[in-house]
Amino acid sequence: MWFKPAVVKECIRETVREQLSGLRYDPEEVTELSRSLADSIKVKVKNSGIDRYKLVVQVVIGEQRGQGVKMSSRCLWDADTDNYAEDVFMNVGAFVLFT
Repeated sequence: MWFKPAVVKECIRETVREQLSGLRYDPEEVTELSRSLADSIKVKVKNSGIDRYKLVVQVVIGEQRGQGVKMSSRCLWDADTDNYAEDVFMNVGAFVLFT
């Protein structure tokens, strides 16, 4: 099966619905929560039939105070074979970025 961003995005959204309802930002808990979310998404994606690809799951959790966030990353990218999916979850107290 080819990598399909729409399938991966649905895996992310299912995980968000299951684990982030009522999320309140707590700096003591975000490390474990981000690790748990990344693991859950990776398992869901592999179980959806996309198992022959190397998956990199990045989860960023921050406090929502009306400020902006800037991020950057670098990687080697092959435009012919590499692809990605992303999503954002926000509520009154927190934001979560999934890549």
